[in-house]
Amino acid sequence: MGTKKITGPFKLPSLPYNDNALAPYLSAQTLSFHYGKHHQTYVTKLNELVQPTVLESETLEGIIKQTAGQPDKAPIFNNAAQSWNHSFYWKCMKANGGGKPNGAVANKIESSFGGYDKFKEAFAKAALTQFGSGWAWLVSDKGALKVIKTQNADTPIVSGLTPVLTLDVWEHAYYLDYQNRRSDYIQAFLDHLANWDFANENISCAASSSCCQK
Repeated sequence: MGTKKITGPFKLPSLPYNDNALAPYLSAQTLSFHYGKHHQTYVTKLNELVQPTVLESETLEGIIKQTAGQPDKAPIFNNAAQSWNHSFYWKCMKANGGGKPNGAVANKIESSFGGYDKFKEAFAKAALTQFGSGWAWLVSDKGALKVIKTQNADTPIVSGLTPVLTLDVWEHAYYLDYQNRRSDYIQAFLDHLANWDFANENISCAASSSCCQK
């Protein structure tokens, strides 16, 4: 998405890797189910809800911002935001990822949290303590990084924050591989999957005030 204005009908974007690329930390079965069923359903329902309305000519980000906080538009917001969140989430992981970052995000983590270990502790806590369904985020707020969590489909872009990295903690994101062991899923993400290259791209986007969604 970025600077390219993509409007409806929206399509399920391709995964940036094969469905077995993240094994053993996330299985092909989990990715197939999560991406092919859940993400696809959000995209399909969003198209059904915005056609034919004035929103069908809006970008995904535009739909999210125009429907946020409006109870009568909640179904549209939920499906648009979940479509956006998931597209971002897939890019937050890669094979042989995780561990300590380098580059701009490493410098920002050092200045904002006092070191990687303190960031890791804060991010894991946010992901673990998000009650029910939601997301843990590393975001840029006026140049500084901070960790937040959002419930259900909520997304930082409605608050003017720039997402840098996210972890989906809806149960369907990890249950087939980890059952109720959310903490193990969080550790696997931080130690083996987090795509710090993508995070560095988003730091660059934040610095130039451009949208970081791909």
